[in-house]
Amino acid sequence: MTSNNDPGNNDPGGSPAGWTIKLGESPIVGTAIHSGTDVGRACRSLMCLSDPDRRREEDPFTERFIADFPTQIIVHRSRFQVDLNRARDAAVYRSPDQSWGLKVWREQPDEDIVTESLSFHDAFYSELNRVLAGIEKRHGRFVLIDVHSYNHRRDGREAMPTSRDVAPDINIGTSSMDRERWAPVVDAFIETLRGQRLNGEPIDVRENVSFQGKGEQTRFVHANFPETGCAIAVEFKKIFMNEWSGEPDWGTIERLRAMLAFTVPVLESALRAMR
Repeated sequence: MTSNNDPGNNDPGGSPAGWTIKLGESPIVGTAIHSGTDVGRACRSLMCLSDPDRRREEDPFTERFIADFPTQIIVHRSRFQVDLNRARDAAVYRSPDQSWGLKVWREQPDEDIVTESLSFHDAFYSELNRVLAGIEKRHGRFVLIDVHSYNHRRDGREAMPTSRDVAPDINIGTSSMDRERWAPVVDAFIETLRGQRLNGEPIDVRENVSFQGKGEQTRFVHANFPETGCAIAVEFKKIFMNEWSGEPDWGTIERLRAMLAFTVPVLESALRAMR
């Protein structure tokens, strides 16, 4: 079952912005809530941030990483209009300190625009709750893999990348969960990824190094499904693209997609073993 949604979009003529949900018969869910680039016309007219700068801080191609997951949730609206991985009161970036030093607005959006954006935030989490409650009812427990990406050449396209010591290829964020309770699931997930190779080398997978999994979506899952929902934040370093030009490396993207796909039966098995 697939649904396309655009709740609260009072901007006729703007870019279509919403989310797509594909439901499958499995307790494993993949999400890409920062892959979207759509910005409504009213917001765009107030933004001074260039499209290349905006897209550099979005998470392009992350929807491809979850393409083999039984259930997929993909958000199409840009995080620069409303960030679904921030708490509601911080979901609209108001100042550069909320957006990596980038000035987003030529002039601050009026309250109607902010209200619409926050309504989108509310509607998304209401729908997420409904979807996850349905999966919980059918399967008892579930795992949500919350996929993102991060930049590692912030000083410029010709600058040295961030040291590998603090920038793993894949960062697993687990700080918002009961780590002991979900250890069989998380450990199986990490070990499965560590068993993969990229360009002939073992892929570097580490936990809570560059990010700790403190985003709103994982917090929401663990607050609302404390006994039955395990949300794992997965940050891919942008080794799969040129983060300055936006050019993808499709071969690497497909390899990373295959790595994640390989974890799905492992996660299903780990959940069954917890019963």
